[in-house]
Amino acid sequence: MSTRIPLPHSHKIIELFRNPKNMGYMDDASVKAIAGSPACGDMIAIYLKIDDGKETVVRASFESYGCAANIATASILTEMIKGLSLEEAWNISWKNVSDELGGLPSIKYHCGILAVGALRRAIREYYKSREVKSKWLPEKLTREELQALGEERIVELMYKRMGSE
Repeated sequence: MSTRIPLPHSHKIIELFRNPKNMGYMDDASVKAIAGSPACGDMIAIYLKIDDGKETVVRASFESYGCAANIATASILTEMIKGLSLEEAWNISWKNVSDELGGLPSIKYHCGILAVGALRRAIREYYKSREVKSKWLPEKLTREELQALGEERIVELMYKRMGSE
């Protein structure tokens, strides 16, 4: 008998876990980015098709390795950003994602942070790869970007240590 108590996921999280929207690799993506969390093993790859002239998100998709909340946050985020300008998409917070899902259990907040971190990485990469300056894009990394980066560095250090023993 299991001693684990199930997490109180909203109906929308369960629905998007079972039937995710926009899941899969995008062949003609303008840009892609990956963010991962070594704490739980979740990973999200996000793909964006961008209208270069308008700097808007035409299509978005994702691939996920993770729990129900990870899949649901990536799924809802891809729905939320379609048709938005890159600046509008950038300004979506993990709290906005959580609210769209009817709330995340506190132990799953990192899933929203991870999804937004992947999105912001993709947007930053879009501008970097095109050598186009944006007036609104912050020069410094955001908390979501820093968290994803920090967690990835921890994993790299762990693998290096394991390999050196």
